[in-house]
Amino acid sequence: MPIYEYQCESCGHALEALQRLSDDPLVDCPACNKPALKKQISAAGFRLKGGGWYETDFKSGNKKNLAGDSGSSASSSSSSSGSKAAD
Repeated sequence: MPIYEYQCESCGHALEALQRLSDDPLVDCPACNKPALKKQISAAGFRLKGGGWYETDFKSGNKKNLAGDSGSSASSSSSSSGSKAAD
């Protein structure tokens, strides 16, 4: 079940609620009892890692993103094109 974040537009109280996807959004604020809760947009709390995912996904540290590693391929293509021009 996902965790949803809510904030009261009346008093500013913030809370998290564990709810099913099919549950109706919360409306009543537990702090001020007014129907002013609004669901917040937040980042997902998980990352897809492990075997079976693309090699270029979620690289960290000194690991290179092969799809975006244009620096090494650009320098090798410019040096090879320079040698062709010299021939």
